[in-house]
Amino acid sequence: MRIIETRSAPNPRRVRIFLAEKGISVPFEEIDIMTEAAKAPTFSALNPMQRVPVLVLDDGTVISETVAICRYFEEIYPEPALFGRGALERATVEMWSRRMELGLFGAIAHAFRHLNQKMSHLEVPQVTAWGEANKDKARSLLVMLDDALKDRPFIAGEHYSIADITALVAIDFMKPARIDMPPGLQNIARWRQAVSARPSAQA
Repeated sequence: MRIIETRSAPNPRRVRIFLAEKGISVPFEEIDIMTEAAKAPTFSALNPMQRVPVLVLDDGTVISETVAICRYFEEIYPEPALFGRGALERATVEMWSRRMELGLFGAIAHAFRHLNQKMSHLEVPQVTAWGEANKDKARSLLVMLDDALKDRPFIAGEHYSIADITALVAIDFMKPARIDMPPGLQNIARWRQAVSARPSAQA
């Protein structure tokens, strides 16, 4: 078993944090997606989307997509439960996980990919107006998140979950995406300090 990643990329970090919270150790293999390596036939055969991370199981089975990889490990190592416990908590975690991934993280990623010249060979075409529009989308979602965090310690409720992992990685990725945090979001500041202090955040 191994995970192919680009260590500096945000999605592999989400998997590393998830595994660290579970106490799971998996060998990592580095590939530089900023080069043509991701388009090489050997890697494209593993993941035709040419993205990381990619989990390769001992029998050769390949699982790509960050949440799919995390769900695999949740099934075989159910504790601590990072996708929730019981119908209501699982649904709530799923709701917030999708908001954080498709909304916040997606907006920040679009801003980065469409406004950073170093990404021009991977994001074809780059659309400057779309990148700028996603900066505003990210800021709006942060205001919503700050309000949601006013009465609970974690994004989906009382327990740390994959929604917190995605949001932390997304917010940390705002710096390279050159998106400023809106002022006065004290609940996010409190939450971010707490989740950043977890040992897994350094994975």
